Amino acid sequence: MLDGGMSTVLELAGHDLSDELWSARLLLTDPGAVRAAHLAYYRAGAEVAITASYQASFAGFAHRGIGDTEAERLLRSSVALARSAASDVDGQRWVAASIGPYGAVLADGSEYRGRYGLTRRELVEFHRRRLEVLWEAGPDVLAVETVPDVDEAEAVLEVLRGSGVPAWLSYSARGDRTCAGQPLEEAFAVAAGIDEVIAVGVNCCAPGDVAGAVAAARRVTGLPVVVYPNSGERWDAARRSWTGDGAGFVPPVREWVGAGARLVGGCCRTGPEDIAALAEGLAVRS
Repeated sequence: MLDGGMSTVLELAGHDLSDELWSARLLLTDPGAVRAAHLAYYRAGAEVAITASYQASFAGFAHRGIGDTEAERLLRSSVALARSAASDVDGQRWVAASIGPYGAVLADGSEYRGRYGLTRRELVEFHRRRLEVLWEAGPDVLAVETVPDVDEAEAVLEVLRGSGVPAWLSYSARGDRTCAGQPLEEAFAVAAGIDEVIAVGVNCCAPGDVAGAVAAARRVTGLPVVVYPNSGERWDAARRSWTGDGAGFVPPVREWVGAGARLVGGCCRTGPEDIAALAEGLAVRS
């Protein structure tokens, strides 16, 4: 069982995340709030916490006047905070270090479109150093998440290949395609045969898109499948607000697991109550 949206639980606690660093800003200004968010999810039943490093990068911190040495410290702290929260609960808990897409740094919704106009080499260099620093901080796995297109996935996989660093690869998707429009089967296929990839799947998508993605991932890779969709609401990047109805997030969990999902959680607009409901649903199923 994965956790839910980091931004959701922080906003529920009254934190303003309108900054371009989003939840990563609190690594600098209020790390205790990040730890408390992880703890809330662990107590709700999450076994895996995803770090607050999704929107954290050397480029993003530099734009705020934060130098490389401090940026490294902040990236490492994201792992330490999740690990520290795990020490406050019973049972085995794991930490997944979030590797968000390049588009997250732009803070303009580009992670829902992809096609940034960068070369593969530029994408490789963007991801390499952050990935190395986060792994050295001691997580159990890297969560390469919300990847909008195959080009960026291939760039990250180039960094991972032969490194021995375990990671899951999760695309942002609409229907049976990535957010950039490629068929999900083609997108999942790029991870086949790469030993470092322990699971593939989708996140930050509509709950209704999950079952088809699970089936596609299983057909193409045979790997365990990771899924953590949004609540069902949609992000309006122009208005910077959520629209629509978030009902119906929890009921499909049995269908997802039945189709082959092995790592299940929530993304945007899902909180500890949703994760508790998912955990209860999975317990009933078992």
